[in-house]
Amino acid sequence: MTDHSPRGLIMLAATPVGNAGDASARLVDALATSDVIAAEDTRRLRALLSRLDVDPQGQIVSFYEGNESARVPELIERAAAGARVLVVTDAGMPSISDPGFRLVREAHESDVDITCLPGPSAALAALVLSGLPVARFAFEGFLPRKDGDRRRRLASLATEERTMVFFEAPHRLDASVRDMADAFGVDRRAAVCRELTKTYEEVKRDSLGELARWAEGEVRGEITIVVAGASDDERRDASGLGDDEAIAAAVRERMDAGASRKEAAAEVADQAGLSKRSEEHTSELQSPCNLVCRLLLEKK
Repeated sequence: MTDHSPRGLIMLAATPVGNAGDASARLVDALATSDVIAAEDTRRLRALLSRLDVDPQGQIVSFYEGNESARVPELIERAAAGARVLVVTDAGMPSISDPGFRLVREAHESDVDITCLPGPSAALAALVLSGLPVARFAFEGFLPRKDGDRRRRLASLATEERTMVFFEAPHRLDASVRDMADAFGVDRRAAVCRELTKTYEEVKRDSLGELARWAEGEVRGEITIVVAGASDDERRDASGLGDDEAIAAAVRERMDAGASRKEAAAEVADQAGLSKRSEEHTSELQSPCNLVCRLLLEKK
């Protein structure tokens, strides 16, 4: 017997990060027609509905970090029964430092249809406005609140090659940027993006040292920080492989532990931050791996 029961759907939708004019037509339609709207903050949702002049027909329920585990089974059950469930957060895309990940995982495991209504993202907006390289980037979300935990997290990122994107609360901005300057160096380029898409939008681009001084004053609003990745020289300094002798010794150490010369050279080349500018190599002999091997032979 064919099952003709309606098939429900869960929709994760991006909401404006500031300017209500950024709401997509699909978002407006979903807000008006969904059977259930799961919102991180129901008061903020109602304010957005008012700005968009939308009269929702469905039930509005809360869906935030504190009740996410308990709410997920309910939303899955509603969708499995045929309901159209819309998930929104205070601003931007659900799951990006906001509730949503557990729901997506459970929907896949429960064979419930799920889709995304793409739209505004503070992380991407800040990235493209930062003036820093965007070909490769890492989203790091919020840093730990405790000083020691935050400094350890930043220390672990000191050799990250990709541009990094962080969210931060305004009252912790000065401490976080100061710790970034300590971990990455005062000369590392960065941008602090404040109140994106809003009336008082501001993008402050400078070195981390200068930004740390600027952040000592009162800074308000929603904050996104973008930091350049480590240069080859910075990675090499951080690795302790700042000269040819150290590089050759590191290769020999790995070979003594059982690695082939090629494997050891490739690992040390990456650790030392030797650039992989393959398009600039006129022959294979100039590759980072072979440069390390040459150094090893010269230091025998």
